[in-house]
Amino acid sequence: MDDYLTADRPTFVTHLECSMTGEHYPADTLHNLSKVGRPLLVRYDLSAVGEALSRDTLSARDTDLWRWRELLPVRRAENIVSLGEIETPLIPVPKSGGERVLVKDEGRLPTGSFKARGLVMAVAMAKELGVRRIAMPTNGNAGAALAAYAARCGIETIVFCPEDTPEVNVREIAAQGSRVWRVNGLIDDCGAIVAKGAAEGRWFDFSTLKEPYRIEGKKTMGLELAAQLGWRLPDAIFYPTGGGTGLIGMWKAFDELEALGWIGSKRPRMYAVQASGCAPIVRAFEAGEEHAERWEDAHTVAAGIRVPRAVGDFLILRAVRESGGKALAVGDPAILKAVDDCARRDGLLLCPEGGATLAAYRQALRDGEVDADEEVVLFNCATGLKYPLPPASATLDRHQVIDFEAL
Repeated sequence: MDDYLTADRPTFVTHLECSMTGEHYPADTLHNLSKVGRPLLVRYDLSAVGEALSRDTLSARDTDLWRWRELLPVRRAENIVSLGEIETPLIPVPKSGGERVLVKDEGRLPTGSFKARGLVMAVAMAKELGVRRIAMPTNGNAGAALAAYAARCGIETIVFCPEDTPEVNVREIAAQGSRVWRVNGLIDDCGAIVAKGAAEGRWFDFSTLKEPYRIEGKKTMGLELAAQLGWRLPDAIFYPTGGGTGLIGMWKAFDELEALGWIGSKRPRMYAVQASGCAPIVRAFEAGEEHAERWEDAHTVAAGIRVPRAVGDFLILRAVRESGGKALAVGDPAILKAVDDCARRDGLLLCPEGGATLAAYRQALRDGEVDADEEVVLFNCATGLKYPLPPASATLDRHQVIDFEAL
């Protein structure tokens, strides 16, 4: 581990701020939502960060998540928890996407998904603030990341997931020491159980955006992207959006980088991608609403974006609108075709949620929302190996005459 991780260094958090009202809350104190029931955002003394950290200093560090330490909330090095959070690569997909389409492949992270970014930060801060028991609802990958990082630092975890959560996710969560329960409902039904237990003092509620620090881990996607592209940003970003933590976090990261003088004012158009079977953000965007009503009878093959209601809905919609982007819905057939095309033509196995971003990009290209010569980044949020794959049942009897032409 690099010396910038093993020694205590100045940290620059000044306070937390209600994302709706702007009211200030003290740092170094355990919080869930603000008084008005909205997410809290971590604020930094960015002038001091700029004096302490230069782009050249940053560039000399190993390219991992913790290189951004001065823009992260953990104060003491002893509370950093890590399973090797690398900088994820940008992979061109010229055949299935286009000549200027890049996939940021988050499946390379620990536990195989971008949930590692948010949960490593949230767990490190839970450790720092003395939390001993955590509960969380999950569609799969977030629960796996929580279980892994919590096991690493000895925090007890209880995870609730919809009963149709992929078997590999449920077993992964259990294998890493969490008590995992299948619930006959959707993720917000699981969240209601977590909230009730938290209200009774049984555990700390780690639901999406109900604690302030998952955003800080997820914003490293935006920090990395700027560094990888030579301190500029792409023309458009397509992001698979359930709870929307990563989209919100990247939008925050871009503002922080501009305040440091490391990038200019240009922003990518942000496209929030949902499945047509669960598209509350799309419906609210098209209606011009600030908040999204719960989506009833939510269903899609992309379980990670099957989130009927998001507590940070207004932050997602705000980022999309300010960027000149859009909320887009794509159907399951288009998602599955995109996954198949990318694997067969470009050799990159997307998860269904990642496939949704490729399907949405293709739709946006047809509709004139993006041009083929624009630089576009799609987010593949998990390795496709964690999802059911099509059967491959061909067999060969080595004792029989082999028809090599048929092979």
